Amino acid sequence: MEQAISILQISDLHLLTKSGDKMCNIDTELSFCKVLEYAFSKHKKFDLILVTGDLAQDPCQFNYQRIHQELKKYQTKAVCLPGNHDDFSLMQQFIQSEQVNCDKLVRFKDWLIICLNSKKVGTQGGFLDSNELIFLDDSLNKYPLMNTIIAVHHNSLPTKSRWLDTMIIENSDEFFSLLKQHTQVKAITCGHIHQKQEIIKDDKLILGMPSTCFQFKPNSTEYALDDKKPGYRVLLLYSTGEIKSNIYRLHS
Repeated sequence: MEQAISILQISDLHLLTKSGDKMCNIDTELSFCKVLEYAFSKHKKFDLILVTGDLAQDPCQFNYQRIHQELKKYQTKAVCLPGNHDDFSLMQQFIQSEQVNCDKLVRFKDWLIICLNSKKVGTQGGFLDSNELIFLDDSLNKYPLMNTIIAVHHNSLPTKSRWLDTMIIENSDEFFSLLKQHTQVKAITCGHIHQKQEIIKDDKLILGMPSTCFQFKPNSTEYALDDKKPGYRVLLLYSTGEIKSNIYRLHS
């Protein structure tokens, strides 16, 4: 049986400046560590850890160093992309080693992972500026025969939570228009929404996921928290272009 590429996606860690500090009654650092530990105990090994933004609630050197240190323990390649709460320049400084870094492209034999920056300075909402779209188009043109997943922090499609959908990628129409020219793109996976999302659009799988700490209540008009447990997503990528994916959550 074909051995699939296995990706562990985690998102929205929201680390605070001081270890042990809590947000929404959750020790976000402890919860992040528990999710990683649980994922590796359950699945044993991954080919990549993909961290899709909001690594820090309070972006600073100490936060990013702690995240880098924790990820390195698992001796697995990890790439991190920024969310609306992050400082990407600090991430690039302090999450930067051969094993754990902020690389924007990851290549496997039959698959390409493209990591985009959807942070828009001065707002919590998402936007893909011209440099990101040019980078995306150039990468897709360079590797036209590779099955591709795009990873980005903000959601590109609505969640049906009115308050949350004010922060959707502003120019998602332009984004999807570009992608129509590149049939090798099989999926877009995001963070930010702190809940599960699985939609098909233009023959592409659109995925959103839980946070490693607190969760947002689905279908909410205003900001509201859910009682679901922290979680992660596993993506299995096959050479045929098929993707199998599941959400897993902590039990306690």
